[in-house]
Amino acid sequence: MSDDAFDVELDVRQLACPLPILRAKKSLAGMGGGQVLKVVATDSGAPKDFAEFCSKTGNELISSGAENGEFIFLIRRRA
Repeated sequence: MSDDAFDVELDVRQLACPLPILRAKKSLAGMGGGQVLKVVATDSGAPKDFAEFCSKTGNELISSGAENGEFIFLIRRRA
């Protein structure tokens, strides 16, 4: 997926759990069904946290990756 294939970008670098999840939840709440949220985080627990968050909320974790010490997630909001 290319970097421009998202609707909203959320920068939660330097924030520790649970703030990245809470900010993502708030962002998703303001988005329409099917829109994509890109999250950039540095918290080492973020990959596990976002995978769990998506499975519990029904949002789709499109991709999860690490780059230069940052974690990048693409999450599609449930319809």
